[in-house]
Amino acid sequence: MKNKLTKSEMSEVLEMLRVMYPDPQSELNYSTPFELLIATILAAQCTDVRVNKITKELYKEYKTPQDFLKLSQEELGELIRSCGFYKNKSKNILKTCEILVNQHGGHVPDTREELVKLPGVGRKTANVVISNVFNKPAIAVDTHVFRVSNRIGLASSNNVDDTENDLMKNIKKEDWSDAHHWLIFHGRRVCKARKPQCHECSLTKYCLYFKNIIQG
Repeated sequence: MKNKLTKSEMSEVLEMLRVMYPDPQSELNYSTPFELLIATILAAQCTDVRVNKITKELYKEYKTPQDFLKLSQEELGELIRSCGFYKNKSKNILKTCEILVNQHGGHVPDTREELVKLPGVGRKTANVVISNVFNKPAIAVDTHVFRVSNRIGLASSNNVDDTENDLMKNIKKEDWSDAHHWLIFHGRRVCKARKPQCHECSLTKYCLYFKNIIQG
């Protein structure tokens, strides 16, 4: 059973995604690198819609690491309670703010190596930040990117790290950041986790999930 598309098929799929989603940008609302960093930490196992509701109010008063450090963990926890895992997220956010103030002059570092040292920031979150606010090529593999890329055949892996490596090999570097958004949008709108809308999908000509699972 075929588990990965050919190079030419991958190119076709990526061009189709480019046309389908012509405005590839984060659906998290932010105005500074710090705001995106915090929003991405909050977005772990939470929807962007929910995070945007939280940050809409949160960022009215708390816009910088210094602002956040005026809060206790309990106070911050109450402000972000509805995003889930709020106790752990509030602890990590405040520790991250301390590091930003003490080691980075209150600024968000622009390298993956420095970002992943921050509490609550893994490779995925770091890639989101460097891609969206520092315009560095990166592919952040969240649940949508992982699912969609492996279903279609752009990757063939059962873990996030290997999926990222597959995508970096199979997608032109200048398209990494856009492809991240294309795959997220497709996962949210069409290739959903429980009920993929294959009858609405224009990628079925190539999609290995459709050929191997749906068609059998």
